[in-house]
Amino acid sequence: MAELLRIEALSAGYGQAVVVSGIGFALAAGQSLALLGRNGVGKTTLINTIIGVTRRHEGRVVLAGEDISTLPPERRAHLGIGWVPQERNIFRSLSVTENLTAVARPGRWDPERVFALFPRLRERRNNLGNQLSGGEQQMLAIGRALVLNPKLLLLDEPTEGLAPIIVEELLAALKRLFREEGLSAIVIEQHARKILDLTDEAVILERGRIVHAAPSARLLAEPAQLERYLGLNAAA
Repeated sequence: MAELLRIEALSAGYGQAVVVSGIGFALAAGQSLALLGRNGVGKTTLINTIIGVTRRHEGRVVLAGEDISTLPPERRAHLGIGWVPQERNIFRSLSVTENLTAVARPGRWDPERVFALFPRLRERRNNLGNQLSGGEQQMLAIGRALVLNPKLLLLDEPTEGLAPIIVEELLAALKRLFREEGLSAIVIEQHARKILDLTDEAVILERGRIVHAAPSARLLAEPAQLERYLGLNAAA
């Protein structure tokens, strides 16, 4: 498979503070990666650096062979980076359908395809964003990223704070996106075992550095590593 994303010796943070340092890994087109680690180790900072909203001190971000390290966030989005932040960032005063059509770009993903992935959104297509539950807002946030037809989808804690039944629905949708649709993605997730079951590769951060990298299936079969780096609760 062709390489889609390469991170080379990347150090970045906010202002003079360096949060992630010496980060390096590659992701092939059609692969998904679980980005794991305890709270505060730099996972969101790394995602934000790929997006372009932190201060890069060293290193490079290369997307589909193009160095995007110095490009502004809007240019990176245009080149194919989709982002689902923890805050979701939906338009709360617009309907579900309007949220999707307002940002859609030509490609295989359109509002109807999003409704097929998330039937709950089809049922609430005329509801305003602020009339949706937290889980439905998360589905809409993912749908908004999909209709941009990105090459690479970045998801920051997509199941955080959601009811177990909604978590299972979202994970089933992500499984379809990764396994059946072949969408390239990087996912930050606290449900380590569940996300490892869906992804191809895994990287664990500790104190802003990569301390373990392996195929997801191999890491899933290494409970000692999960306990060592993530703790018993995170590994469950």
